[in-house]
Amino acid sequence: MDPFTAAVILIGFLAILGLPIGLSMISGSILYLFMRGQDMGLVAERLLNSMFTGYVILAVPLFILAAEIMNMGSMTDRLLRFCNALVGRFRGGLAHVNIVQSIIFSGMSGSALADAAGSGRIIANMMTRDGRYTRSFAAALTASAAVIGPIIPPSIPMVLYALVSGASIGYLFLAGIVPGLIMGVLLMVLVVYMSRARGFPVEEPVPLRELPALTLGSFPALMMPVVLLGGIYSGVVTPTEAAAVAAAYAFVISIVLYRSISVGTFYSGLVRSARSSVAIGMLIAGALVFNYVVTAENIPQALRIYLAEYNLTPVQFLLLVNVILLLLGALLEGTAILLIIVPVFIPTAAALGIDPVHFGVVAVVNIMIGLVTPPYGMLIFVMQSITRAPLRAIMKDLVPMIATLLFALGIITLFPDLVLWLPRQFGYQG
Repeated sequence: MDPFTAAVILIGFLAILGLPIGLSMISGSILYLFMRGQDMGLVAERLLNSMFTGYVILAVPLFILAAEIMNMGSMTDRLLRFCNALVGRFRGGLAHVNIVQSIIFSGMSGSALADAAGSGRIIANMMTRDGRYTRSFAAALTASAAVIGPIIPPSIPMVLYALVSGASIGYLFLAGIVPGLIMGVLLMVLVVYMSRARGFPVEEPVPLRELPALTLGSFPALMMPVVLLGGIYSGVVTPTEAAAVAAAYAFVISIVLYRSISVGTFYSGLVRSARSSVAIGMLIAGALVFNYVVTAENIPQALRIYLAEYNLTPVQFLLLVNVILLLLGALLEGTAILLIIVPVFIPTAAALGIDPVHFGVVAVVNIMIGLVTPPYGMLIFVMQSITRAPLRAIMKDLVPMIATLLFALGIITLFPDLVLWLPRQFGYQG
């Protein structure tokens, strides 16, 4: 059997048995090297070299820690009250609050799962209280809105894309802002339509005289994205250092200013952050090793030559990539797709003249939509466990929301100038 085929079969077999995908990829890579008669030490060498030179990887656990600290303290509650004061007065107000809080909270955690498990859990419980919204609708909307989290900076998937592509993290962060806002606005338009069709309730409006106090109370939390992005684009800190600043800022605000975290709670949060970081770190390690196998087989170059025979235009190529990534996103874990599959397409995208920052945003949006796409969509199962809504009902309510997100993906794919407009304002030459 061909060594590469044997490696892929072993990876799939071990993953089906329940072995973490990172360890499965390392095992498959070792089998490949053994069948090729190559030194097994290449696995360790590849891993260590990539880790020592991959300074950007440090941003991942730091963003996870920042999100965990915010979920532990009162920062999330303050932001939700602020969002409710802004848009809660309209029909379907809590549904709008759900989307707006995802847009605001996305500027802090960088993780869709962190958004759903933290602020998403709170707003979903608010929506289902007293039966104002069905549990399935609350679960579907919260999952769909959480997709915005890793699009608007900071973004852990953007960091991982920068790791495999060499693109600038700073420009990737900037490029995600407009697409994230497009997705949020389109979801809010959908909520307006569904609110009228289903007769969603109108919440009691928060008096405008209370808005200054609510704004003041949430102001330190609202300033976190400003501090984070301002530090990056002013040149004071690198994106990786900015992740450390984000964690430190969340710590100071939650413990010193808000005084909302105890020692025991903080320790539990550190443990959860460490476990999440180790899980992602193992996946990154496996992908780095397996990428050596992919490169050794010359698969990216072979794919580029194969696709060149069809004379695809950049738009046709992007649409093809969308279809492939959406199908894979329904079956595989998003981080694995980003670290293993996406790098295969990067040389072809470069050969077609597709901007690497635009391509990165398109790839990340695809992968995030996969989080709410049956049958694998992880966000579906997270929200089902939170709301206890029937899985079939959640998927039924997800249909128009996924269609809306796909429409947003089409805009992002076909109009690269929308994605690159903001990076160009800060000097990007792409």
